[in-house]
Amino acid sequence: MAAEKKLYPSYFNPYLVQTDRPIPDEMAVIGAGHIGPDIAYYLRTGAPDKKLYLVDVAEEPLKKAEKRFQSYAQKGLDRKKMTQEQADQILGNIVYTTDYSRLKNCGLVIEAATESLPLKRKIFAQLEEIVHEKCVLTSNTSGIPAQQIFSGMQHPERSTITHFFAPAWRSMAVEVINWDGASRELLNYLIWFFANTGKAPVVTDNVFSFLLNRVFENWTNEAAYLVDRATTYQVDAVCEEWVGAGPFFVLNMAGGNPITYESQLRRTAERACYAPSPVLLSVDKWNVAKPGTRIDVPEDLREWIRDRMIGLVFSQCFDIADRNIGTREDLNFGSLIALGFKKGVFDVMEEMGEREVERIMAAFSKERPGFPQPKRPIADYLDFPRDILVDDKDGVRIITIRRPQVANSLGGGTCDEILTELKKGGDDPAVKGFVIAGYGTKAFCAGADIGGFIATIDNHTAGVELARGNSEVLHFMDKMDKPVVAAVNGLAMGGGVEVALRCHSLVADKGAFFQLPEITLGILPGMGGAVIPYRKWPRASATFNAMIGEGKRLSVTEAKEIGIVAKITNGYIEMIDAAIVEVKRLIGRVPRISDSPVNITAFTVPENPMSGKLPLSKEALSIVARVVNQAAAADSLEAALEINYQGSGDISCIDASKEGVYAFLEKRKPDFKR
Repeated sequence: MAAEKKLYPSYFNPYLVQTDRPIPDEMAVIGAGHIGPDIAYYLRTGAPDKKLYLVDVAEEPLKKAEKRFQSYAQKGLDRKKMTQEQADQILGNIVYTTDYSRLKNCGLVIEAATESLPLKRKIFAQLEEIVHEKCVLTSNTSGIPAQQIFSGMQHPERSTITHFFAPAWRSMAVEVINWDGASRELLNYLIWFFANTGKAPVVTDNVFSFLLNRVFENWTNEAAYLVDRATTYQVDAVCEEWVGAGPFFVLNMAGGNPITYESQLRRTAERACYAPSPVLLSVDKWNVAKPGTRIDVPEDLREWIRDRMIGLVFSQCFDIADRNIGTREDLNFGSLIALGFKKGVFDVMEEMGEREVERIMAAFSKERPGFPQPKRPIADYLDFPRDILVDDKDGVRIITIRRPQVANSLGGGTCDEILTELKKGGDDPAVKGFVIAGYGTKAFCAGADIGGFIATIDNHTAGVELARGNSEVLHFMDKMDKPVVAAVNGLAMGGGVEVALRCHSLVADKGAFFQLPEITLGILPGMGGAVIPYRKWPRASATFNAMIGEGKRLSVTEAKEIGIVAKITNGYIEMIDAAIVEVKRLIGRVPRISDSPVNITAFTVPENPMSGKLPLSKEALSIVARVVNQAAAADSLEAALEINYQGSGDISCIDASKEGVYAFLEKRKPDFKR
């Protein structure tokens, strides 16, 4: 990531950024048309105690925007995502106006007007005559480079592009454009601001269409080129292999035909191959089917569509990586949270294999000459971590699990990526130790992806190997000489608890809690969770029995009293700084887990086991009891952990695990028969 560092002014993890500038008391959005109201509603939900102005040249769009806000709030109430008090706060303190002069006290103004360069330049010239010098001014353009908009301003250093994705009030993604005129302070502030109001910002270079939109606009433009041979229904159906909804369906939702055309036309300054399809200007609405509808596509046509569409995506991936338009980590992450891909674009590439990717690119080049092709071996593009961010602060390496879309749960490769970084840092004399944290303020780690357990059902060997394989990083930590400290920011559940407890020490923010809910899924904590807490804090064994046997939640205060948490903090930065202090305290005296048997309160199975109001499986609990009790009595830590792994294999072969896992995936309560 070192070569990509220039894109980010300080840290990759935006929650590590510190700024003296607070969230402004007054903010504004210019433009009440398509995306402007959604950006405004995001600001209301992200900073509901602040004042917001929504500005437009006409009253009618403002009235429609007000109704849209009321609709969004009502949906939140109906789905019990917010209380009436929260809804009232979000809908209050909004000023709908056609008068720009009312923005004089705003600290942030986001322009989301029509995609017209003369109009945007006019708006910012007008704003500079009204707002104070320190007011941040940004544009939501989908593809116009920053210097074309801001270079003529009096204070261009306080301006840049912040590109949102539909629906802007809900999509986590926002691109912050790093251009020559923007100050380092501005970029850091916007990264901090968006992270602390609910977004997951990514920083991109100042090129046409930036990072993620380069993929999206080319994707939709390419689809339009295919309608001379395939129907819109067929193209969408084939593309649903990779995305939740096909390009024509999304174009209809976003009203994106003219914007895509204009953006692609601008991009011909880079390459003639980016020329927009003329059909984009001749169609108002595409003929589409509901995503998931079965559409007949002859196999030869399917392969042709497939090669064209995924070849286009891969072409953009190679170009973005080669030109450092954005980090590969951000492109892979953004394709999930912004573009609706089912797997990250580089994950798709890796899954296909180098030979298949090479075949697709050769086929794509024949049909679409002039598009970027790989300049290096395919494997070189795939060599980067997908699920973590790596930063350094005060000689300590901070590893952040970045999967906020799934509460930072452990993906198939997350543990291996953490292990790789621990090994790198272990060999680096400049690294004093490590902090492992989660992205954001809501979750440290929600555990392992439940879908990964499907392959273990009725398969003892697979159950054992999944537990043992995910534990490799934990075994490595046990033997490390450099300290590893967990910084628990919010919920820690399942495998997240197991990772945190295996660290050499732990600090936690005031809202943190710990929970091992595996038994409610008919499984057990497989990565040593039935062993480690008892060996590190045997006097709290009754507490761990309740956590493992009933899924009881452990508060951060209770964890501090037991001795699990070294310090409780107030805020993310304070938590990270406390973790760094703890790392330095442990240098040269890393604690080790007991290798001897421990005396614990025996784990017993009640006659009618319950987790709250949920009846549990006695059969599953019997396996858990055997594992906990035998592991506590084992003569070595290694033997105890092996008992835990074998227990994972045993429990994967009973009906309870099958019922629990599928019930979770089907979003229903499990019905354990025994």
